[in-house]
Amino acid sequence: MPTRRQFIKQTSLLAGVTAISSLGLGFNSRSALANEQEGWFMPDEGERQQRAFIAFGAQDAIWEDFTGDVQEAQGRIARAIAAYQPLTVFCREHERDLAEELCGSRNVSYVITELDDIWMRDIGANFVTTDQGRLGAVDFNFNGWGNKQRHANDARLARQMATAAGAVYQRSELVGEGGGIEVDGHGTGIMTESSWINRNRNPDWSKAEVEEELKARLGLRKIIWLPGIKGRDITDAHVDFYARFVEPGVVVANLDNDPDSYDHAVTLKHLEILRKATDADGRTLKVHTLSPPLNPRKSRFSRGNDDFAAGYINYFVINGAVISPQFGDPQADLKALNLLTSLYPGRKVLQLDIDAIAAGGGGIHCVTHQLPG
Repeated sequence: MPTRRQFIKQTSLLAGVTAISSLGLGFNSRSALANEQEGWFMPDEGERQQRAFIAFGAQDAIWEDFTGDVQEAQGRIARAIAAYQPLTVFCREHERDLAEELCGSRNVSYVITELDDIWMRDIGANFVTTDQGRLGAVDFNFNGWGNKQRHANDARLARQMATAAGAVYQRSELVGEGGGIEVDGHGTGIMTESSWINRNRNPDWSKAEVEEELKARLGLRKIIWLPGIKGRDITDAHVDFYARFVEPGVVVANLDNDPDSYDHAVTLKHLEILRKATDADGRTLKVHTLSPPLNPRKSRFSRGNDDFAAGYINYFVINGAVISPQFGDPQADLKALNLLTSLYPGRKVLQLDIDAIAAGGGGIHCVTHQLPG
């Protein structure tokens, strides 16, 4: 079964990059060391975006016979995004035509580079800004979720994106992934200890040191730590499957109602923490819950696959829309649609079939990223 747990067994792909400095965005390329005293902060995902990103990098060495299905699912996501805002698709040279066939050409630009996989959220630059409008790009040294998968090509992408976007390149000494970051844009973050305070990423870092670095790089005044759970999925429980800020003071949290799921107890503990938590400005959080489907459609992607990630919380907020999964459970799909519609007024909630991506343990948020506007 193809999942992100599988190691790539073939030899390393070529590391060459072509045309990375020309996204057709009108950016002036520059790269510099970060000045942590300049007031950098990560905006909330729901703030205005210049564009979104996708890495069209599925390959048979990881996905086996699911590769084509994953590419088609990425195409559905790409076209949904491009209907609302510009999108950049990173792809290999020999897949350029296929990428355009599936992802479209309207409002979409293509950048040729070598890739290992599709997980844009984890491998991409984490863009930050200042009140004066400067753009920075934080690189958290992607290491394949603790060297669980070959990642040499993907580890280069954050720097490439920083250069292409004309952002101040800021390389942290910390190791982590964008899927492990959730912020409200006003000084509060939510993180899981299992993915950040983990010897497979940061063996010599204390929790206090990890927190200090995350605060400095992302402009945070407070981090709400959730325990997460190590070793049950390749990410060691990224926060974007557990808790998301809708706006400052408002969170939507995953509640797994299946008593046989290892996430059942984990999500109950997370809810207990979130409901007692206050943000950086002292507000008690208002917490909404969103539960995975108990009866997702049966398919070759989900059948017998313990890694199938049927979680509604892994959605992507863009200009004018929320791109969300649907899993063929009419009751659960409708509940997710109604809750997200109420939480994001003024945005259209678009539900897509992304079962092939879910088969690999990820979701829509995992395979996308954004450039703040």
